[in-house]
Amino acid sequence: MADWVQRSLALIALTILVPVMVAVGIGVRLSSPGPILFGAIRVGRDGRVFKAWKYRTMLAGDALGPAISVAADPRVTRFGSRLRRYRLDELPQLWNVVRGDMRLVGPRPEDPKFVDIGSERQRLVLTTVPGITGLAQLAFADEARLLDGSDPEETYRSVILPRKLAVDEAYVRHRSASLDLRIMLTTLGVIAGRGAPFATIDRLVGTKAWRLPEEK
Repeated sequence: MADWVQRSLALIALTILVPVMVAVGIGVRLSSPGPILFGAIRVGRDGRVFKAWKYRTMLAGDALGPAISVAADPRVTRFGSRLRRYRLDELPQLWNVVRGDMRLVGPRPEDPKFVDIGSERQRLVLTTVPGITGLAQLAFADEARLLDGSDPEETYRSVILPRKLAVDEAYVRHRSASLDLRIMLTTLGVIAGRGAPFATIDRLVGTKAWRLPEEK
């Protein structure tokens, strides 16, 4: 799906969702002191760094620590947990799409500390604009439950990230307007409680090796 189409859809969505976004913003402000929005530093196309905007879901001042959240992370507010459950915390990223930093569908935008430009697979993934949703985002939507350990960042880097990159690489190699549309529709289903599209990802990747052990 062409970038201009996705940017136009994002602008339309922003216009329609203004009342929802205002209500969520008020909820964030009432849930705990601090700013409503949080700008997460991410790596975009061709290695360009940008801020991916989200509603703040952590206690103000508690964003320090691991760059990723574990299950039952004490830094996450009760209201923030609900936002994450339904991915409402990512609504401000529609503005990133309008600006051209992101697309509605694309590879997951990664934290700079987990990006290795020397990796051939990561260089391929960075040839396209990252997305709010995508195959890797859907497949690993519940990744926090896997990170309960003494070093969640190392677990992410060694166990989860290689699998995400395999999925994102498959998306880049097979991307099309029809695949983007299927991902957007599937995203709505996953938010509603349906399972991730593992069989579809298996076909695109060409193997089940990308799956976590308990999902194979």
